[in-house]
Amino acid sequence: MKILDRTIGLCQRPYLIAEMSGNHNQSLERALAIVDAAAAHGADAIKLQTYTADTMTLNLRMPGFTIDDPKSLWAGRQLYELYAEAHTPWEWHAPIMERAARHGVHCFSTPFDFSSVDFLESLNVPAYKIASFENTDLPLIRRVAATGKPIIMSTGMATAGEIDEAVRAARDAGCRDIVLLKCTSTYPASADNTNIATIPHMRTLFGCEVGLSDHTLGCGVAVAATALRATVIEKHFTLHRADGGVDSSFSMEPQELRQLREETERAWQALGQVSYGPTAAEMRSLAFRRSLYIAKDLQAGEVLTSENLRCVRPGFGLAPKHLGSLLGLSIGQDVKAGTPMAWSLLGEGQDS
Repeated sequence: MKILDRTIGLCQRPYLIAEMSGNHNQSLERALAIVDAAAAHGADAIKLQTYTADTMTLNLRMPGFTIDDPKSLWAGRQLYELYAEAHTPWEWHAPIMERAARHGVHCFSTPFDFSSVDFLESLNVPAYKIASFENTDLPLIRRVAATGKPIIMSTGMATAGEIDEAVRAARDAGCRDIVLLKCTSTYPASADNTNIATIPHMRTLFGCEVGLSDHTLGCGVAVAATALRATVIEKHFTLHRADGGVDSSFSMEPQELRQLREETERAWQALGQVSYGPTAAEMRSLAFRRSLYIAKDLQAGEVLTSENLRCVRPGFGLAPKHLGSLLGLSIGQDVKAGTPMAWSLLGEGQDS
């Protein structure tokens, strides 16, 4: 599949998405600086989120509308206030997308309701993201799929059955290009709770490209996912975690993004194909294998022993596996120490 001119698949290094989310800290200048930094440090795409507090929730202070999990980064926050702080103003989308295009970087977004889909269509975004918390919102998925644009869908919390429903809804509504992202919807996520062994299973089960939406710290999990043939990697991105913001604590900084780009590309290159025997690059190294060499000057008729026939480097003589067959046989000609052993050196009737 393709997003604009970029092929996404096993033939390409992973497609890297830098998720801005609320890390703009309500500053357009900072949002544009995030775009600049992401482009400079190896991102293929910048991703936004398109919503308002009113399209996400109700402005109520009652159970269910505040985060009561004491382990949450946002413990005690009212949902409406949190979304009001984190949302990207809709009037910022066009300048952010224009800045990304100037760098040759894709820019698209996660819509959360029909109005945001309509708005993003007016900006002609090249693709859509479905968030983990919306992967059971089949009407939204159908609306996005009807645009005909590629869909990248996170699968956090979703059962295999729920993923199947979402994929079927997208395909039935006209979407042919779907990427599923293995995702753990905790912030941050721990490596031991990420279960990236699901990636190849998901590829086989649903017949589409599969990647990783990664909320862990560092790039180790993403590199491992690449080794499991993840073709898309999404990570939250900020300029400096110390600057704060709703998602800053589990977001990558610019140099970490650069490392992610380099290490996932290296992991992808290392995959290659099933291969045995020396590669073209290894052919010269064959000379440094062990092989059988005459270790002392010998005259014709002398018997080969463990003293005068040894297994040493380099590798131009007979293979070591022939040593047992050669010991006790007689040499057929005068030879000098350092001569690579060959069948032609044996007396008549002894070579094999």
